[in-house]
Amino acid sequence: MLYDTPALEPEDKAVLQEVEEMRRDLKYRLAETHRWDGQLRRQLQARAIQGSNSIEGYRASVEDIESIMEGEEPLEASASVTREIAGYQLALTYIQHLSRAPKFRYDAGLLNALNFMMIGHHRDKGPGVVRPGGIYIRNSETGEVVYEGPDAELVPGLLGELVHWLNEGDLDAPSYVRAAMAHLNLVKIHPWRDGNGRMSRALQTLVLGRDRITTPEFSSIEEWLGQHRATLDYYDVLGEVGGRRWGPHGDTLPWVRFCLRAHHMQAQRVGQRLAQAGEIWMLLEEEVDREGLNVRCVAALYEVFVNRRVRRSRYQADEGLSQGQAARDLRDLAARKWLQPYGETKGRFYEPGPRMLAIRAEFAGRVRPLRDPYR
Repeated sequence: MLYDTPALEPEDKAVLQEVEEMRRDLKYRLAETHRWDGQLRRQLQARAIQGSNSIEGYRASVEDIESIMEGEEPLEASASVTREIAGYQLALTYIQHLSRAPKFRYDAGLLNALNFMMIGHHRDKGPGVVRPGGIYIRNSETGEVVYEGPDAELVPGLLGELVHWLNEGDLDAPSYVRAAMAHLNLVKIHPWRDGNGRMSRALQTLVLGRDRITTPEFSSIEEWLGQHRATLDYYDVLGEVGGRRWGPHGDTLPWVRFCLRAHHMQAQRVGQRLAQAGEIWMLLEEEVDREGLNVRCVAALYEVFVNRRVRRSRYQADEGLSQGQAARDLRDLAARKWLQPYGETKGRFYEPGPRMLAIRAEFAGRVRPLRDPYR
């Protein structure tokens, strides 16, 4: 027996309709390709990875996560955090491919494989294998048990029931609702010794990706959940709906509402970023053209606008340049006060210079506050 999908009330249906309208608008806007699309997608994936892993205490900057995604050494993240990020990124990349697969069915083997991708470096935790014993979630500050998963002998059957539901259950329910319920049921079953929270959030992203609403990086709420206040609310609502022990009963509407609100807020944020990306790119093109620089320099300037820094290797790969070309471009931009260099040789990176800081400050004043759809 799993947690039941709730019936939506009128206010939930109104929020859902707004979310679907924003996602459809995003889908149409993304149908036309732009020079900044690749960097925006990479940034959104990095922020999703950052959000989901920060909930578990694995913290890294967006810039370091992007480096890990590209197979580079991060500048700040520790080796242990790098392994966590790399494992999660591998699983999310596979989810992106599965979202586009012409033939697809959920099965327990797929879920176990995704878990292995995430935590395969923890061989002592039985990655990709259903846990052999009980599991207890404790408050990290007090040590108090806040949740006890179902007995180990029940887990294979519950996982099989969830897989059957993913393939056949509640197919007429809205995609955002099904995705939320997939998340809730998997996190409450807690089938593995580790990685259950990240797996549940990733499964939610996969369910949405399979419904082709938008690509996973544009539909995920993992970035939103990783914010401190949202993380606290996330744990609160999971405790409210699921209680302290496995027991699939009671009202699950508060959980679905929490997820709908998160989707609404994140969709607003992504819409703002998409609109801003085009405006920023065109502004930077004008500046580059005015100074007689090669138009490819816009890619480096845009990277440092949306993130905290840019590295020569990233810019070189994005624009298909030689090492010498990329290094000369970045030196020119630094000489013109667009960038500020730090470090030496392999560890060198560039942060915003005075001219870029002025543009960023001007755009920061334009950002509109997000609207809570339930208020």
